[in-house]
Amino acid sequence: MEQENVNTVKYPAQLDIKFAKVAMSLGLTKRKLFVKMVEYFYRTRKDPTDINDELMKNTLAKNHKAYTSFIKAQENLLLIPMKESMDRMINNQKEIVKYFNEQVINANKTIIKNLNTTENLITKSLQDKEKLKALFLQILNHYIKSREELGTFKTREREELADTFRNKIKNL
Repeated sequence: MEQENVNTVKYPAQLDIKFAKVAMSLGLTKRKLFVKMVEYFYRTRKDPTDINDELMKNTLAKNHKAYTSFIKAQENLLLIPMKESMDRMINNQKEIVKYFNEQVINANKTIIKNLNTTENLITKSLQDKEKLKALFLQILNHYIKSREELGTFKTREREELADTFRNKIKNL
């Protein structure tokens, strides 16, 4: 059997009630709870009289500063360059869309202008064709009328008449 050193600690009866409740809620004997408390305060170097626990506050503040520094470093290394790159990409996309729209609009204007010019040429050509037909019919009718007036036996005059009208048609 091991021999334990047994020392006595005196404290008020009211405190003993609280001590017993804490031990029971943790499932420990009062002796084991006392040993654990002493070990806890010895290892953590916490001051049991300091309810606010300045050491814990300092540790939390230090961790908070480290965490904040990490976030700022990530912001400078990753987030700000990413945002700048995305802004440049968005501006480039806007420029591409603007350039594309300008090119399409200019191409459409050119196509419409060419279509109008072609339409005008076709219309003019059709009008010229109609005028040419009218002139040709006028020449033909004049030829027919002149030939009938010559009679049947004047061959030389008929040849001259045919040559005259051939020249008129060539000059159209």
